Amino acid sequence: MLQNDLLLRTLRGEQTERTPVWMMRQAGRYLPEYMALREKYGFFERCQTPALAAEITIQPVDIVGVDAAILFSDILVVPQAMGMEVQLIESKGPFLPEPIKTQNDFQRLRIPEVEDKLGYVFDAIKLIKQELNDRVPLIGFAGAPWTLLCYMVQGKGSKTFDEAKAFCYQKPELAHQLLQMITDTTIAYLKGQVKAGVDTVQIFDSWGGLLSKEDFETISLPYINQIVNALKEETLVIVFAKGSWYSLKEMASTGAHGLGIDWTITPQMARKFAGDNVVLQGNFDPAKLLSPIPVIKKEVKAMLKNFGGQSHVANLGHGILPNVPVDHAKAFVDTVKEESYKLKSEVVG
Repeated sequence: MLQNDLLLRTLRGEQTERTPVWMMRQAGRYLPEYMALREKYGFFERCQTPALAAEITIQPVDIVGVDAAILFSDILVVPQAMGMEVQLIESKGPFLPEPIKTQNDFQRLRIPEVEDKLGYVFDAIKLIKQELNDRVPLIGFAGAPWTLLCYMVQGKGSKTFDEAKAFCYQKPELAHQLLQMITDTTIAYLKGQVKAGVDTVQIFDSWGGLLSKEDFETISLPYINQIVNALKEETLVIVFAKGSWYSLKEMASTGAHGLGIDWTITPQMARKFAGDNVVLQGNFDPAKLLSPIPVIKKEVKAMLKNFGGQSHVANLGHGILPNVPVDHAKAFVDTVKEESYKLKSEVVG
């Protein structure tokens, strides 16, 4: 039995003694312990070696005190498993030298046997669960099909992903064929993560906000919906579509247990859009962690008050930045723990 199951109880809609807190990209470059491993091992070596992935996953639990661990991996392991070459160039980001452009390019793609191609992830999960020893839950994850299509078509990171968008507008049949292949792979991949032991999963649609509401609900949401429907009876599911606040009502209709929001929407407005039957997660601006600690504490208190003390998982509105001092990250976590306990005590009476 988990010693700290605050996150899971909150996602189930249960009352808890305080708000759970974790941070997207919490296992990463702001931690000196992670940087020491990065000096020795390449990115995919870190992902594909269960012992390294386990060590990195658990670091923020020990150092910062978060209420959940999230698997150290990358969303691009899925295109890699589907047959694409993926390079992670330090300081530059992902590079896929042979992106998908035409029907002929689909000959290089397949829906893989996930146990064969992604078994190292499942091995890492089993090891992490063993080493966590039931201290906190473990979160698994995958990229949303639209966000993975962006990289598979554009071939690299972009602020606009205009080539990926043009592919969807000019070749919609191919785009939906690709989105379905990614979706089928992702469902099998996440089911494998659940089987290996994760306690909940998050779907990251990092580039959902590049689409209009109509396009998001045509290109992205139907595939997220398929994934949520395939997983929600087996595990708790969180959907984070950055910037897609305009479709919170529709995302809540998928039956996801939690919806992540960024800092561009107020908690009150997000609750109005999403309704009362889903947990909201977020929404501290990661850049605010660069503020002096007294300011961080003040801003965290305001965030907690705005979420109202219920049906909330405290998190950042996107990944933690690499230049955030560790004591600032810890101040965020500690303040959530201290102040949400006080706030919930006041709410209860």
